[in-house]
Amino acid sequence: MLGWAILLAVSLVWPAATSAQTASPPLILEAKIPLGDVRGRIDHLGIDLKRMRLLVAELGNNSLSVVDLAAGKVLRRIAGLSEPQGVAYVPSSDSVFVANAGDGSVRVLRGEDLTPIGHIDLGDDADNVRIDTARNRVLVGYGKGALAVIDPVSLSKIADVGLKAHPEGFQIDETGTQVFVNVPDAREISVADLATESTGSLPTQGAGSNFPMAIDSEAQRFLVVFRSPPTLMALYVSCGEGAVDVLEPGEADYRRLARVPTAPGARTSLFVPELDRLFVAVRAGSNEPAAIWVFRPAA
Repeated sequence: MLGWAILLAVSLVWPAATSAQTASPPLILEAKIPLGDVRGRIDHLGIDLKRMRLLVAELGNNSLSVVDLAAGKVLRRIAGLSEPQGVAYVPSSDSVFVANAGDGSVRVLRGEDLTPIGHIDLGDDADNVRIDTARNRVLVGYGKGALAVIDPVSLSKIADVGLKAHPEGFQIDETGTQVFVNVPDAREISVADLATESTGSLPTQGAGSNFPMAIDSEAQRFLVVFRSPPTLMALYVSCGEGAVDVLEPGEADYRRLARVPTAPGARTSLFVPELDRLFVAVRAGSNEPAAIWVFRPAA
């Protein structure tokens, strides 16, 4: 598994993607769900499929919005957070984990009524949250370089995986054994073994600002997007300039199918395969209120 990942991670770093706009857009804007009076940056999104709720970490507003996707409206807003960055729903414990950059905490809410049930203090800059379903654990990137491993039952940190610098986007393989981590300040992609807590690294070949990451389990590879310069592409990539680039893999590279306009600063998105929908968080601006834009594939 790791051999495949390393081989393809290295071979997929191209200077740019081939552009080939299609006549009809492959993504269709289905709805705009207003978030109301939300100011500042919107960070990560999470999904509670059991209740059809989208969870929106409103970092600049110190709040978490809970969006009822069936009704197309905000069901509830939870205030009093501290720069929430990461959010994830854990089905096994029916709980919501919210990572806060401001105070370094992970706050845990009951899934049903969103009441607080736990507080885990990581100390500094709690960020991305991922669920290790194979081993029933929650991973949170934080601090100057670590992944916290949290037991969602006892609501306690049970281990740390050390990294060279602060982790950004990361993904866990299907076995729950390995985690691939973007560490842009160290200009590398870390590969951590969760069983032994040991780490290795992949060079970024001169590219920098590697923040988003996705895993293509079927093809046994993971995809990383570099912002400086833009080099590695995934199927759906939302960019801060105000567009969603839709790309498809070819024999030797990726080609752009279309560039679908969104709004300036709308760089956070979540694709939910079970719903076949792409959710893009649009922050409030001069021409657009804060909202979740919902896209569906044309075919």
